[in-house]
This record gives sequence, structure tokens and C-alpha cells, in this order.
Amino acid sequence: MNPEPPVTADASELATPESLRKRYESGATVAELVAASGLSYGTVLNRLHEAGTEMRTSWQTRRMRQDPQARPRLAAHLRTLYEQHGATLTELAAGAGETRRSARRLLIEAGGTVRTTQQTLRMRAAARAAERHKLALSLRVRYEAGATVPELATECNYSAATVYRLLHQAGTPIRPQHRHGPARREGKRP
Repeated sequence: MNPEPPVTADASELATPESLRKRYESGATVAELVAASGLSYGTVLNRLHEAGTEMRTSWQTRRMRQDPQARPRLAAHLRTLYEQHGATLTELAAGAGETRRSARRLLIEAGGTVRTTQQTLRMRAAARAAERHKLALSLRVRYEAGATVPELATECNYSAATVYRLLHQAGTPIRPQHRHGPARREGKRP
């Protein structure tokens, strides 16, 4: 390994892993960091990796330079999806064309806080319960307007038992079931 050239006080501040990472994430290329710091290409790469930098491709650098506000906008959008819609880091990464790690970093840059798996599961369960309650209320309105349980089941693609359960959860008074067979005459036995 080649010894590093002596650096001045200003250049030594530029050569720390964190300062290299900051400059890289703001759009500088590795070659530009090499020229500014006086370090070798390999040393700059090692320090970037040491600082936990998510490396990008040349096309990502070009895209970033074309629109310098793209990264902050993406970070804000990912935070909105994460906090308001309950998306996971994996879903954010897939949607943004990034890795989980870079999606996490973008979320933190935008001021977001990373949830635990249990928090995400509870959040999604609460959202499902709210949707189910909303469905139960809409079924109640349609049932009270005269729709039958079999009709509602067909429309919603649920079983009749599920529709009854949802109506019960919504506090719907159930109409008596009608017998659709032949009418019985009183006094006569079959």
C-alpha cells in the first residue's frame, strides 16, 4: 500500500470519512473527491465505505446533478409513504428503485423515524380494522335500504356468513329470514 501524501489542515478535514460521505451524497463523484482531498482513489472508496455510504451508479449521479432537488423531494415523498400510508422500507426501496439501506437513509434525511416490525404490523392491523369497519357500515346502509344478505355477498365477493358477521359488527338489526318454500296451511298436516 502506498503511503498517503502529507496533507494540510484544510485538506485533512476534507479527508475524514464523514466529510467525504457528506460531499459524495451531495453530488460529488469519487474522482472529484480524490482531486479535492489528495487521497488515492482506493483510500477515498475505503473511507466512503467506512462511513457507511450508499454508492451510486454514474447514471444516478447524472440524474442527481440534473435536478439537485431530486434527492430531497424523493426523501420527503418516501417519508410521506412511510408515515401516512404505512409502507415498509422494502416497499419504499422497490418503489424508488433504491436499496433498503438507501431508502432508510433517505427516510432519516427527511426527518422520519424508522419503525420496528411490530409497530408496522400494529399499524397495518389498525388500518385493516378501520377498512373492515367502514365496509361493515356501508353494508349496513345497503341492507337497511332493502338489499338481501345473498345480494350483498355476491356484490362484495364474500360469503353470506362473512356479510352476516360484518352486519353484526355494525350493529345492524337483522330482518327475519323468509321461507321461500311452498306455503303451509294451518290445520293441515303434510
